[in-house]
Amino acid sequence: MTLVAGVDSSTQACKVVVMDAATGAIVREGRATHPPGTEVDPEAWWVALQAAITAAGGLDDVAAWAIGGQQHGMVALDEAGRVIRPALLWNDTRSAGAASDLIAEFGADALAERTGLVPVASFTSTKLRWLRDHEPDSAARVAAVALPTTGSPGGCADSARNVRTCRR
Repeated sequence: MTLVAGVDSSTQACKVVVMDAATGAIVREGRATHPPGTEVDPEAWWVALQAAITAAGGLDDVAAWAIGGQQHGMVALDEAGRVIRPALLWNDTRSAGAASDLIAEFGADALAERTGLVPVASFTSTKLRWLRDHEPDSAARVAAVALPTTGSPGGCADSARNVRTCRR
């Protein structure tokens, strides 16, 4: 039997489901909660992923896996790939003012034409603007921004990695 796994790293928890690739039958599963709130240390996601994998019986016998997760969060990374500050999740609305500022500065139509979207507080771009305006020292250190799913400190939370060789 060939096994595949699906991982969902949502706002509230990390879930791992291992299935028979041929039939889609669930063979085993595991779950671990994430801390509550709209601002989270990405290390908590790594800990939850490891706990959910363990609860699901591990992935040593899994041929392939896929990860899905939160979107529009902001994991700010420095030049060495280290997390600069706790991640701001999609449900953190402190950047609503930054969204309004971007719309006022560039215009809703121009932003929609250039990006396909008019910014709202859940989007990463508005969180970056908020960071620039409210935490300039942190903003000055940003070399890269990852979404919460790819922002794992272990670097393993992307589906392009081999599950057996992913190391922290």
